[in-house]
Amino acid sequence: MNHSKINQDNWNAQLYDGKHGFVSKHGSRLIELLEPKKGEVILDLGCGTGDLANDLFNSGVNVVGVDKSENMIEQARMKYPEISFYAADATELTYDHEFDAVFSNAVLHWVKPPHKALACIYLSLKNGGRFVAEFGGKGNVQTIIDEIIDQIKQNGNPFKEENFPWFYPSIAEYTALMEEVGFRVTFAQHFDRPTLLEGENGLRNWVEMFAGSLLKDMMESEKESILTNVENNLREKIYEDGQWVADYKRIRVIGIK
Repeated sequence: MNHSKINQDNWNAQLYDGKHGFVSKHGSRLIELLEPKKGEVILDLGCGTGDLANDLFNSGVNVVGVDKSENMIEQARMKYPEISFYAADATELTYDHEFDAVFSNAVLHWVKPPHKALACIYLSLKNGGRFVAEFGGKGNVQTIIDEIIDQIKQNGNPFKEENFPWFYPSIAEYTALMEEVGFRVTFAQHFDRPTLLEGENGLRNWVEMFAGSLLKDMMESEKESILTNVENNLREKIYEDGQWVADYKRIRVIGIK
């Protein structure tokens, strides 16, 4: 494994596949909402290591997988060599009227500015095509984020807003953006989805995988101390029956071009 590349990319594909399989597992429910039909051409935007793209491929869809992370794409190509995977940024897609649907699971809360990504998604769809997505919504993992930021401040560090990697919109915010670029929004839902983080180190693994940028520019000893305090303080709030349960809040939307 090329560690220098992983650090630069920030996405560890092995850790993602090994400890965070729940991302794909929950995504299979989103495929039901997508209702893929044989022969359709579908873009899996933010395909990660390719599991859901493979599900679509197996259902007879012509699928293209795109992810910003080279590490993820490399792993996806190794796992599913028969599928086309490309490294690309959601805000810089160059597709034009090519897809029957754009499918995106657990990705768009990473993408800023959101309207730029939506404009690219809209353009990439054929007329009448559909955009089906799920991602973190307002209040997502709030308990964990609040505790991390609190510990950073208690540790004597200022919290830098630019280190906050996510965009967690309300339904009103996001559907307004969708309508601005031209979508007709036919479905929008904001719901709680408590999510198990596997094992005793589940919370720590989650922070390392997804929230590392909050602890950017800190010494290892500082990070370790913050992580330990976060675990201790959250144990009574989100630790149940030997499992960490993260307070996920998700948004699902469908938009028609």
